[in-house]
Amino acid sequence: MSVLVVGISHKSAPVELLERLAMDPEGAVKLVTDAVSGEHVTEAAAIVTCNRLEVYAQVDRFHGSVEDLSGLFVERASLTTEALLPHLYVHYDEGAVSHLFQVAAGLDSMVVGEGQILGQTRDALRVGQEHGTVGPALNTLFQQALRVGKRAHAETDIDRAAPSLVSTALVRSSVPVEGARALVLGAGAMASLAAAHLARGGAASITVLNRTAASAERLAQEYGATSAPLSALADELPLADIVVSCTGAPEPLVRIADMATARTGTDRPMAVIDLALPHDVDPAVADLPGVELINLAGLADELRGLEADAGVDDVRSIVAQEIAAFLAVRRQASVTPTVVALRSMATAVVDAEMDRLAARLPGLDDATRAEVLHTVRRVADKLLHEPTVRVKELADAEPAVSYTAALAELFRLDPEAVDAVTRAEGKS
Repeated sequence: MSVLVVGISHKSAPVELLERLAMDPEGAVKLVTDAVSGEHVTEAAAIVTCNRLEVYAQVDRFHGSVEDLSGLFVERASLTTEALLPHLYVHYDEGAVSHLFQVAAGLDSMVVGEGQILGQTRDALRVGQEHGTVGPALNTLFQQALRVGKRAHAETDIDRAAPSLVSTALVRSSVPVEGARALVLGAGAMASLAAAHLARGGAASITVLNRTAASAERLAQEYGATSAPLSALADELPLADIVVSCTGAPEPLVRIADMATARTGTDRPMAVIDLALPHDVDPAVADLPGVELINLAGLADELRGLEADAGVDDVRSIVAQEIAAFLAVRRQASVTPTVVALRSMATAVVDAEMDRLAARLPGLDDATRAEVLHTVRRVADKLLHEPTVRVKELADAEPAVSYTAALAELFRLDPEAVDAVTRAEGKS
């Protein structure tokens, strides 16, 4: 069994295409449950963000599982296979491990080094665990990826060096945060980040609007803001200098007609920051006098190829170390079932020979029999010691060569015996 990832992100597709694949939490659950219902996938987890959709799977076949997972993307996007496939990427086995570690550490984000992806990776694991689509293999992989991400932020300066999408958008805006009247649409992680940046930047007032009043109130209290129901949007728009929207609603919340009404009689500068996917703001609002629209498509163009200076090299070094260590442990662990099966075979041979000896020498006393058994077992152990030590060393040093397969072939090990050990380890 091997790990496979099929994904699409800001690096491989335009924002317009990512919008077609945007999904809510229920959609993410359906995606992973559909994935494990396929013939070749035994475990699945999905990382879902505003600029990324990736399905990680434990699979028994490469080609069949790639076809199955790609088909789920095609179905979700409602596009032809030919239109979507050029924008998908695939990583397999060691490549999938490497990719996940880089994602968790923020090295593959639109804003390199941003920390939100760590929480989104944790969410992917939690959803998979809660719905039974994550088993031992992906649990171990994702737990290690989370550790790598935490280490990257704890041991480097990447947090100070790497901005977030919110801070990047606010810096790009021509409307200064200090003294501004701000409106935040949504109450999730991105909205919380927006409220934090606005509060730290000295906004004169912050109003949080959300469909769920309790969530809006909770976020507002955290940052000394006020809250209102989403139905109050038309009343709040005329008062705002900065609007940050990040709800991910299926239809735009800020419509051109509402914004035109809000702007009646004024051309004062107004920044509208749309960080949702699909977009919350009708793109046509950018044509209104004085309105500056900043959205994910524009940010993607601006941030493409841009990296924070400090900390990135250190993070890359940590990720490289962790990838090497994880793969080494995994390769050594892959040898264990064959070694156990080999030793079990040797024990069976010794037991059979001792039974044969007892039949030929029925008068053998217990003390002599015990001494002979001890001697034969020591001989078997010594003969097997060097091969088992070397196969572990060679599996780590030269992973491209299947020394376990060679060992199994040389000693004619029963494949069922090896598989039985593997299954037993998977349950632990």
